[in-house]
Amino acid sequence: MRDGVTPSYLWLPEGDWPDLITFMVANYPAVTEAQWRERMARGDVVDAQGRALAPDSPYKRNLRIFYYRELEAEAPIPFEEEVLYRDEHIVVADKPHFLPTIPTGRFLKETLLVRLRAKLGIEELVPIHRLDRETAGVVVFSCNLDSRGAYQSLFQQRVVQKEYEALAGPLPDRQFPFSYRSRMVQGDKFFTMKEEPGEPNSETMIDVVEQRGEHVLYRLWPHTGRQHQLRVHLAALGIPIVNDAFYPVALPCKGEDVSAPLKLLARAIGFPDPLTGEWRYFESRRTL
Repeated sequence: MRDGVTPSYLWLPEGDWPDLITFMVANYPAVTEAQWRERMARGDVVDAQGRALAPDSPYKRNLRIFYYRELEAEAPIPFEEEVLYRDEHIVVADKPHFLPTIPTGRFLKETLLVRLRAKLGIEELVPIHRLDRETAGVVVFSCNLDSRGAYQSLFQQRVVQKEYEALAGPLPDRQFPFSYRSRMVQGDKFFTMKEEPGEPNSETMIDVVEQRGEHVLYRLWPHTGRQHQLRVHLAALGIPIVNDAFYPVALPCKGEDVSAPLKLLARAIGFPDPLTGEWRYFESRRTL
């Protein structure tokens, strides 16, 4: 692990290549030949035994290669995460808006996972669940391989209670609390979801916390975990979450603009500890 970044790896498939650099350039075009040569010269491309590989190293089927993902320029995200709890099995963090949970696309070191690995020095740290980049709040990580499966099973069995808050428009004709159910499927754009007629596969309980000027602060309990479920459901009700750039219409990417965070917060999470049976409850210290 280097600055919180763990190496990526690949197994060389069957093929006829004159040397390693020829294969890497042909199969990983996002990295130039010059960049691969520079990494190899630094000793940053190695085999399973940690031996440095050179551009002219012979191509060997089933050879396992390790390398570090690099980004030439990564814009800093000017918001800090907070560790709410840590023991030998889990780490619970409070994620700010705009910080991705895991490395993806143009984000590597500016992600919650890599920041926490670097801060805590825990190479085995992995998230048990995730929040969208736009959403702030509580995220639970596993830091112990032996107990990881037990905690992951909590989410698979749907015994984890998640509580969110969202700021959106009013629903004057509704009686609260109420449950909203719909069928959600992949949207027309690969990064969105949409509703369609049919058997519901998503459900959210919705209640009111307080009126805030022209908006209302809602408390949301998702009973299912579809991607963007809360954002889709509130948009379908005619009250899209304040500053939602995806729903009801996907707007152009704002790039590095962090001036208008999505008003959605993973307020709290609770679950029976799979090792002790004790009820665990963790609450964000952030507000909308």
